[in-house]
Amino acid sequence: MERVRFTLGVLDLDLSFLTPKPAALTENSSKDEKDNFKAWERSNRLSLMFLRMTIAGNIKHSLPSTEDAKTFLTSVEERFRSADKSLAGTLMARLATMKYNGAKGMQEHILEMTNIAAKLETLGMKVEESFIVQFILNSLPPQYGPFQMHYNSIKDKWNVNELASMVVQEEIRLKQQGTFSANFVTQEAGNKKHHYGKGKKQAPPKGKGPAKGN
Repeated sequence: MERVRFTLGVLDLDLSFLTPKPAALTENSSKDEKDNFKAWERSNRLSLMFLRMTIAGNIKHSLPSTEDAKTFLTSVEERFRSADKSLAGTLMARLATMKYNGAKGMQEHILEMTNIAAKLETLGMKVEESFIVQFILNSLPPQYGPFQMHYNSIKDKWNVNELASMVVQEEIRLKQQGTFSANFVTQEAGNKKHHYGKGKKQAPPKGKGPAKGN
């Protein structure tokens, strides 16, 4: 909405936002009063038209009906604040519960999480870097357990960039050991195998037949 106010100012249409509506004209109104009233009416009318053209249609229908541009803009700003709060809550829940699923590299995963944190800041909800670091650590899969334990044991905690660098190094190390990608495949396969064999009775070992007489 700041851009809208700026644009109206550049177009010299913000008089109705800067001054209250003038008193109704009378026969005794002076020329200055008439000119001021005319200028204010023009500013209000064109500003209202500009706002209605700028605001998305799905929002316009939910706004109260008014012929006052300043009142209309206030309603729009309140609506956006409400929408921002809802979006911020959704993003915060996603950031706090996000888990790495192996679909992309660790660097991209961490970048996605930091982008969510940056979006939250634009919505007025700043996430402290220490919390972002903890959210990233919590999102790591089980094979990063020793890595998480190491981080918890050190005195000097890392910032997000340092953590990202360390996590990528750990990702490379695990891949070289062959334990990283294998974990996502073999764990599920092992569960299926266990489920498949469950409930099956094993055949008893075959015994030796009776001895033949001489």
